[in-house]
Amino acid sequence: MAFGVLFNGALAQRYLLADQALNQAVAPTPTPPPAPASPVTLFKESTPDAALQLLGLLQREARLIDFVQEDLTGHADADVGAAARLVHEGCRKVLAAHFTFSPVRTEEEGRRITLPAGFDASAVRLTGNVVGQAPFTGTLSHRGWRVTEVRLPQRAEHHDASIVAQAEVEL
Repeated sequence: MAFGVLFNGALAQRYLLADQALNQAVAPTPTPPPAPASPVTLFKESTPDAALQLLGLLQREARLIDFVQEDLTGHADADVGAAARLVHEGCRKVLAAHFTFSPVRTEEEGRRITLPAGFDASAVRLTGNVVGQAPFTGTLSHRGWRVTEVRLPQRAEHHDASIVAQAEVEL
């Protein structure tokens, strides 16, 4: 009989109707409405090319990778500070050349602000003793940064983005 239901559409339809009628007669209680679906978070797949390109720019202009990879324990604080100043200037140059930034919040740091219910949690991070629900009132400790424009250079078609710093051979 089970194979007949699988391979005979008319028999399967009659079996389904009989099953529905039996279920209604046996269980007349209404089924509760389905629970609201929880929001589904979709993730975008990241490609490393732009990140590698930026890392290469930071290495070229600021020697960032060299600085971070260096073991600084044997160096004097004054030497580390002098190197950090050069890295800082180079990083600042790269950021200014390739990005435009604006603050996430326009209020001055140190001011008391109130975040209403439904505030953008991707733009504002709550710190400290976070209890209850919005509205939240607290002190703005950092305005945040938003990138409003990206100007990364175009790359050649067969460029290997994973080479963020070429080996150098002096002749």
